[in-house]
Amino acid sequence: MEKMEENKSKQNNVKRPKGGMITMPFIFCKLNFVTNEVCEKLAVVGFFANMISYLTTQLHMPLTKAANTLTNFGGTASLTPLLGAFVADAYAGRFWTLTVASIIYQIAMTSLTLSAILPQLRPPPCTGEQVCPQATSGQLAILYGSLLLGALGSGGIRPCVAAFGADQFDETDPKQSTKTWKYFNWYYFVMGASILAAVTVIVYIQDNIGWGWGLGIPTISMFLSIIAFVLGYPLYRHMDPVGSPFTRLLQVSVAAFRKRNLTMVSDPNLLYQNEELDASISIDGRLVHSKQMAFLDKAAIVTEEDNVKAPNLWRLNSVHRVEELKSLIRMGPIWASGILLITAYAQQGTFSLQQAKTMDRHLTNSFQIPAGSMSVFTMLAMLSTIALYDRFLIRIARRFTGLDRGITFLHRMGIGFLISVLATLVAGFIEVKRKQAAVAHGLEDKPYSIIPMSVFWLVPQYGLHGIAEAFMSIGHLEFFYDQSPESMRSSATALFWTAISVGNYVSTLLVSLVHKYSAKPDGSNWLPDNNLNKGKLELFYWLITGLQVVNLLYYICCAKLYTYKPIQTPTKDAESEEAASKV
Repeated sequence: MEKMEENKSKQNNVKRPKGGMITMPFIFCKLNFVTNEVCEKLAVVGFFANMISYLTTQLHMPLTKAANTLTNFGGTASLTPLLGAFVADAYAGRFWTLTVASIIYQIAMTSLTLSAILPQLRPPPCTGEQVCPQATSGQLAILYGSLLLGALGSGGIRPCVAAFGADQFDETDPKQSTKTWKYFNWYYFVMGASILAAVTVIVYIQDNIGWGWGLGIPTISMFLSIIAFVLGYPLYRHMDPVGSPFTRLLQVSVAAFRKRNLTMVSDPNLLYQNEELDASISIDGRLVHSKQMAFLDKAAIVTEEDNVKAPNLWRLNSVHRVEELKSLIRMGPIWASGILLITAYAQQGTFSLQQAKTMDRHLTNSFQIPAGSMSVFTMLAMLSTIALYDRFLIRIARRFTGLDRGITFLHRMGIGFLISVLATLVAGFIEVKRKQAAVAHGLEDKPYSIIPMSVFWLVPQYGLHGIAEAFMSIGHLEFFYDQSPESMRSSATALFWTAISVGNYVSTLLVSLVHKYSAKPDGSNWLPDNNLNKGKLELFYWLITGLQVVNLLYYICCAKLYTYKPIQTPTKDAESEEAASKV
């Protein structure tokens, strides 16, 4: 009797409801103004929105070198999520990875703020026509050391915030499973709102009040967000780490190689299954056999040398583990398709910003929009699209598709790719008009003069990029979470940031190649260092457009051939019956 009561007590402890919508305020605390992830956006986006101006006007870097500096650093910062995801999936779990990474980021933000406040940590100011002194190597070391520490902290935050939030919805519960895709919409919406604050309020403070306040406000907000996030600990649904996912992938690969000469079994049901072995990595459902990549199935063939009760995983693996590897391999081509969209998007912080600096940015006679705040139109377009999509477009699409989410994430990504093509195509035509205005007013040889052409001509290209991101990036993120094995969701979500990293590096490579090979003996260049008016930026935009068209065709082929993750999901009723039988 006592044992029965003990079992019931354990069952109640295991089954007590956690997660769900009640946890969202604490997690979106990572995404709101007094938050962590968004404090990262407020600080880093606010900082980088003006960084191209800082490098070119304060450190006197050539335009192409400054652009490459930004994209290189952005690429490096987007690689660290791989490390954070590995730690979360294999050892620490998402909650503790988020907490420790947030503290590291807090240290980085504090250091950045101090570098902006203390005079000895930054170059002295200059006025008039005097030659401005460059930052010393020591000052640059402190600055970039802080930013690199911030990149390490964000490496733990970025892959875990989205996945940890989605973890709060139990996929085996019909009442909660349909809320996952809503979560990704609102995750991106709240993140976009924070970026909007960064490129308006924070940039304005930096330009008009000072960098000390411009970085100090997000630093204080970050501190408050850490406290709020930790306070939600008792309410969260925690997914325990289950060992290195990369080790399991390697074990399947080695086992398949060692058994490469075996004849494949005629019936897939004869392949090795072990529910007890896979219990910790298949809580939300067991992966079932798929026909693709049959050579990997040999890792699940049982031979006389194999001990099925205690298998050597370097020789024998279950079907579930084999399918984990297959799922990640199938995701690869879709992942690669997102790279060029990031390459196109990266130009907003470099060449599009330089375009804005040469144009009339006045709203009134006494107030003009900071060039670094032009991306506000990208954020507004993205936020509006997400809201319209969630409130109206999904309901309309349901009538035609019958899907609760309206359209699949693959269709959503495809729409985003198409709109991104239009964005760079339009950008090229607007650049032609901008240069024509410069020539018409005799300003072709005056790179620092303001062309009497409204900066609002750039709104279409910024807006189209925002609409494209609302479709493609959210679909991409949802794709990684939904199609990845459950024990690798942090790692798979990190692939989203890795695509951003590679996209930034591709941008650097593309800019460097175009700058090198478009140079002519007379000094002309598509992407000149000092005078955009004499360049051919429109041809660069159209080159990206052409590459994106090819990428869109590639994506369509990948999407048509893609096979969704084969999963057998347990139902709540089945779980209840199993629990009752054990009692």
